[in-house]
Parts: sequence; structure tokens; C-alpha cells
Amino acid sequence: MELFKHMPKRARRAVYSALGPILCLAVLSACSQGAVPAKKQSEPISRSEFLLNTFVTITLYDTENTSILDDCITICKDCEAIFSKTLETSELYRINHRTEQTLTVSDDMAALLARGLYYCERSDGAFDITIEPLSSLWDFTAENPELPDASEIAGLLPRVGYQNLKLEENTLTFLSPDTTIDLGAIAKGYIADKIKSYLKTKNVASAIINLGGNVLCVGTRPDGTPFHIGLQMPFAERNETIEVMGIDDLSVVSSGVYERHFIVDGVNYHHILDPSTGYPYDNGLISVTILSESSTDGDGLSTTCFSLGLEKGMELADSIDGVYACFIDQDYNIYYSEGAEDFILQE
Repeated sequence: MELFKHMPKRARRAVYSALGPILCLAVLSACSQGAVPAKKQSEPISRSEFLLNTFVTITLYDTENTSILDDCITICKDCEAIFSKTLETSELYRINHRTEQTLTVSDDMAALLARGLYYCERSDGAFDITIEPLSSLWDFTAENPELPDASEIAGLLPRVGYQNLKLEENTLTFLSPDTTIDLGAIAKGYIADKIKSYLKTKNVASAIINLGGNVLCVGTRPDGTPFHIGLQMPFAERNETIEVMGIDDLSVVSSGVYERHFIVDGVNYHHILDPSTGYPYDNGLISVTILSESSTDGDGLSTTCFSLGLEKGMELADSIDGVYACFIDQDYNIYYSEGAEDFILQE
């Protein structure tokens, strides 16, 4: 396998949105400088709310119908009521606090579980949606985060294992009563895809869906040129970018060690947990970005490829048509999967 490697340029500072912790987003002029539009381009309309434990921003460039924005926010709220592991009225919460081991789940839950289990299998468990006992033990949002007790981690490890789930259409069976599910590593991508599908029914052809940095571009900018998406420089200010990509109707999702993390005794502990140890992965990577048509796949693959490490993660990305990956290691070297470097905009 050939790895395309170069030393990164220092970050380019520009007018990038800082709404998401993973990606900085810049939307430049709606029309290129040499173009003369047939009619004056209306201003984009946008809506932001704190949902899904992050800032959600929907921006539409080719319509002034604000009711579409309302509907997009409703989709987010409806999905949160399905996939949240902490909301006590959510479907996932009820699944995790079940009294029976065989359940009938909603179509959305079945679809996302199926995709999650696919990546569990493709990674041989390096990505595992039954990580919930461990992910709930680690509190990365506490005011003063602390390391979990090693004995607690060891005690929870046997509860993790995607093989304890059996999904047949809408029937979910738990083969162990101790198994619980966390869909946080893939749910935002699924929600973004649902919003895009809805926008298509409303004939929206130019939009950006930004779910806390999980960015899904609908079409192109109004003048037909790609959207400019800036990849955040790890551990830097949110408006500092390491690369800028030209994106046409694709999803851009990153997973990194700088998103939700804390430092104890000089060691960085981040939220991407190794199901085999219960501790954060320490494989030399600090970020993985996935470009793909499906944001569900991009979300799942960003975590999966990170979990697999550089070589196996690159191999997986290269094996899937229409998927492009960008890996950043702890020395800030950048590695691209086949075709990924073509999206980088030159200065």
C-alpha cells in the first residue's frame, strides 16, 4: 500500500466559522469574481441551535423559505429523541434500560444499528457500538475531569462486545443482559443524511449541514463552485486551519484526540476509547478526516479508521469506492488515501 505523505503547511488564518469543534467552515462569495449572475443572488438563510450536545447550524443558499430550516431543526430533535443515550425518554435509553432481551426497534434505530454493526465487523471490534459502559465511565465534560479507577475499567471490559447483538430487520436481540449501546460515534452522520434527504424533497440544491463540525455539503455554492471546508489544526484555535478543501456534494467528518479530552500528569486522555483496554487509543494518530457521499459512513469511518491506526485505517479507506481519508499523526505529518489530496485547494 502506498502512503502519500507530506509535511503540513502552517495553518492558514481566514474567516472561518468556529461553530464546530472538529471542522472550521468557510463559505466564500456566492458568485465567483468573474461571473455575472442572471439575477441578484439572495442572501443565505441560516439557523443554529444547541442540539445533540453540540451546535447545529443549517445554512441554505438557494431559498428564502425559513420553514425549511424549522423542519431541519425538528428532524434533529426527533433523532435526538431516538439516539440519545442520556435522554430518559429516548428510544436508545429505553433499549439500554430494557427488561426484556428481545425488542422491536424503530426503522431509524434499525438502520443505524445495522450500519454501526457493519463497521464493528469491518474493524474486528476496534470500533464497537457496545462501548457504552466504558464511554459513560469516562466523563470528558466534567469541570475537573478525573481518570476512572483502573479496577472499574477492568470490571466493565467484559460487558463490551458487539457480538452480543443480533439484529434481524427491526428485531434486536441481546445475547447478554449486560450489553448496552452508544451510537455517539455514528449518529450525527445519520442525522445529517436525513436532513439532506429532506432538503432534496424541497428542491434545495445548495446548503451546508453542520452538526457540531460534522459537515455535509448539499451540492455546490450558488455559482457552481465547490464549498471551501477548512480542516482544523489539532489543538489550535478553532479558526486555525491545517488545510482547506474544495467540497462538492460530499460529507466531511473528522475524529481526533483534541475534541473531547483532558490532560493528567502530561498525558492526553481523549474520547476515542479502545474496547479491548477501556482506555483511549494511543496509536500515534491525532486526527482522521473522511470525505464520503454518505455522512453516516463518514462518521463511522472516521472513528473506525482512527481506531485501526494508520496502516490498517488507510487500507480500509482505500478499499471503499468514493471514500477519501486524511490522517494526521502526532508529528503533524499528513497522509492521504488515494485521491484525497485532489480535494486540497492550493494557495
